Amino acid sequence: MSEVSIYDWPGADGAAGGSPHMHTASTEAYVVQQGSGRLETLDSRGFTSTPLTTGTVVWFTPGTIHRAINDSGDLRVLVIMQNAGLPENGDAVMTFPPEHLVDIEAYSRAAHLIPSDADSGDTAAEAATRRRRDLALKGYLELKAAVQESGVSALADFHAAAVRLVGGKTETWNKYLAEGAQRQADLTGRQLASLDSMESFYLQEARTTIGVRRTQRIFGMCGRIQAWQLSETVGV
Repeated sequence: MSEVSIYDWPGADGAAGGSPHMHTASTEAYVVQQGSGRLETLDSRGFTSTPLTTGTVVWFTPGTIHRAINDSGDLRVLVIMQNAGLPENGDAVMTFPPEHLVDIEAYSRAAHLIPSDADSGDTAAEAATRRRRDLALKGYLELKAAVQESGVSALADFHAAAVRLVGGKTETWNKYLAEGAQRQADLTGRQLASLDSMESFYLQEARTTIGVRRTQRIFGMCGRIQAWQLSETVGV
């Protein structure tokens, strides 16, 4: 879970926003906290534009190319990602033009950013982030035009390139899955078995954990990202 202030930088088509991309293995959800804008998507339905206003909840499955557009200038969303560990370790692929998707080295050069606090006023880091956004937007606008002209089959080459780029990461991702989502699902299964047997011992292990807001925001794909660090159990 993270809080994202969508970039207010106008792109080549005049709309402000971040770098269009898709996730290859994780569903993503937006909960709009403030401002207004649009979520443009390219998926099995073709091209869609979904209005974003305060309180809107929208989610999209792996393979959905999405672009958040900040119409009001202050669009902020709470982002909830499936499969903790996968999104943070490269399950997203940005919509760079094809020549930047030929192999991992070419993609990494296009995706590279300068580590920086997004609120520090670091002009070099912001310029690098804008460059990456503009490159992803160029490829996205080409994909969007192709889908509108020829249908969703126009996404096939990008999908294939994305799979080639992330395919070598699945061994690591399986470890995150086993220790994260799969472990939690197995735990719930054991709890249901306990309930079925009228056993309550596991309830004695209940605890409360607080998330502490990190002071440093980072440049992300859609905007400036603020995350939370889990702390120990807190009592009052």
